[in-house]
Amino acid sequence: MLFVIEHLEPVLSKWAWLEYKHASEIVGRERLLITNVKDPREARILKRIAIVSSMSITEVGSPPERVLVLDPQAFKRLDTCDMKDVDFVVIGGIMGDHPPRGRTRVLLTSRLPGCKARNLGEGQFSVDGAIYIAFMVSKGASLSQIPVVNGLEIRVNEYFTIELPYMFPVINGRPLISDELVNYLIYEIEDHEVEAIRSGDVKSIADYEAP
Repeated sequence: MLFVIEHLEPVLSKWAWLEYKHASEIVGRERLLITNVKDPREARILKRIAIVSSMSITEVGSPPERVLVLDPQAFKRLDTCDMKDVDFVVIGGIMGDHPPRGRTRVLLTSRLPGCKARNLGEGQFSVDGAIYIAFMVSKGASLSQIPVVNGLEIRVNEYFTIELPYMFPVINGRPLISDELVNYLIYEIEDHEVEAIRSGDVKSIADYEAP
């Protein structure tokens, strides 16, 4: 079984890169496949952490009943029995909106007719959070056995906090989030957002890397 991130954003932002990297740390490089990567520069960077394909998961040709898509709008919740006879567990590589716009259903599930579509309960998870829960379920845990928290507050200083209105798995009493992402949110994201407003474009992680 491979865990698949179908990359669905126009560019691989640094935020997305850090979530993908953390997902790789959770399941291992050889079990993570990132599909639909069109930019060769981004593909070279992603190959450090995963198997990478320019093809969409919709083009791989696996029988649809052997593909499981994690879709917040799916009617059924994920269960351990859903992992039987599955080749791919697919997560949409989408940066979350608040409130959610249902992009996983539009961009992914609807393009895989006949696939298993399952949700992870209420709310939307980060990419790495969804990967973690799917990984734990694949090892036999039920959703009810995996604690989660709704929302996370990151303190930048005594006057300012960043609120992330998403669901996070909890491990040993702490929400699951990459330390690198926390540092990015505290120290870098403000400059990147100002730059994006000024230029009208979100920069790719490849734009920050040496060629």
